[in-house]
Parts: sequence; C-alpha cells; structure tokens
Amino acid sequence: MAVSNGIRAIAGMVLLAGAIVMTLFVFLAGVVNTIPFNNTYFLDSQTQGIQGARDFSQWTYFYICGPGNVECSGAWPAPSVGWAWAAGASGVPADLIGDYGAGTTSMYYYYMWRFGWVTYLIAFAFAVFAWLGGWLACLGRLGAAVSALLAGFSLFFYTIAAALMTATFVKMRDSLNANGYASSLGRYAFGFTWASFACVFLATMVFCLGVRGDGSSRGMRRSKSVRSNRSSVGSRRVKEDYA
Repeated sequence: MAVSNGIRAIAGMVLLAGAIVMTLFVFLAGVVNTIPFNNTYFLDSQTQGIQGARDFSQWTYFYICGPGNVECSGAWPAPSVGWAWAAGASGVPADLIGDYGAGTTSMYYYYMWRFGWVTYLIAFAFAVFAWLGGWLACLGRLGAAVSALLAGFSLFFYTIAAALMTATFVKMRDSLNANGYASSLGRYAFGFTWASFACVFLATMVFCLGVRGDGSSRGMRRSKSVRSNRSSVGSRRVKEDYA
C-alpha cells in the first residue's frame, strides 16, 4: 500500500510542478526576451491614436510592453490596465477610462484586474505549499489529506484568477476592437493559466484518491477479516452439531 501511496503522491506533485512552472511563465513575462516569456501576454492591441500610448501595447502580469514584450514600463504589482496611456487620454474607449489608476482606468477594469492579479499570487502560493505537502502524501492518508486540502485551496483561487483574467481581457479586447483598435488575446498567457488550473484540479483529485483509496482498502481488509471470522465460527458450530 505504501507503493500506491507513493505513486499517487508523485503523480500529484508532477501535476502541481507543471502548474507552478506555467504560472511562473505568466509572472515573468517581459522580464527576459526569450521564448516563451516574450510571447506571453494577456492582450495585444493597436493603441496608435490614443494619447500617451505606444503604437502597439501588450499587457502582462507586471508590465505594459511593446510588441515582443520589449520597451516595457517599470515593474509594478497589479498595474492598472489604463497605464498604457496618459491620464485623461483622448481616443480611449469610454468604458476603459475613468478616475482610477491615476485617472487612466475605469472602476470595473481597475478592480477586476487588481483582484485577478492578487488571486493569481494566492493560488500560486497554495500550489507551492501543496507541492511541498506532497512528500507527506507518500506516507499515508493523513499526508494525502493535507496535500488535498492545500491543493483544493489553490484550485479555488486559480478558478477565481482564471475567471477574472478571462472576463477582464476578453471584454477589454471586445471594447478596443469595437472602437477600431485591432486587438487579440494572448494565447500563451491564457493557455498557461487554464492549463495550470487543469493541473491543480487533477492534482487535487489524485490526492483525494490517496485519502479514499487507503480507507477503502482497509475497509475491504476489515470486511474480509469479519467474513473469515464468521466463517470459522460457523464451521465450528456445524462440527459441534454433528459431534
């Protein structure tokens, strides 16, 4: 049974490791100019004609960059999407600009992305804790339960992060396109995010199986033991009756 516990724990840890690595690809977009970092962004849009903006802008986790994630703005936690242009800039779609983010961003986009940004971090932290807890899952049901709980928390926050990211940038893309700015979603950032969600979901299921699997095996052993005892008692009674 220890062997099966170890196999399940390793499988869960491999899945969590995949989620952690892919999330790091999202976090570090724009930091270095190599694949896949230079291709990882949430939204790519033509912003020529917007006051204070580049000709083309790409929104990443920490930066707002030019094409290829170069010439980026300074790194900043939860950067407002409106930092791609000047405060009170002309030419910005009306639903994107407002009083938030130093006069660059509407309330909807300011808070949607701010909460999305934070839930990414929380999900990532719980994924790391669950991966570390995976070593305990090799030892039995208690370790698997701890890992399943941590992975479950990570899954909860990955769900929120992925949903907020999708809602924010899909709606932003549609708004920019409707106003004549050609925009497209970043397939790498979206792919890494939803793949991380899938990996954490599967890891959570694997650790849960680690808890249930041992329990069901013990139950079967107890059931077999009880049946064996009952059989032996019955056989003794038959022998006594015929004696």
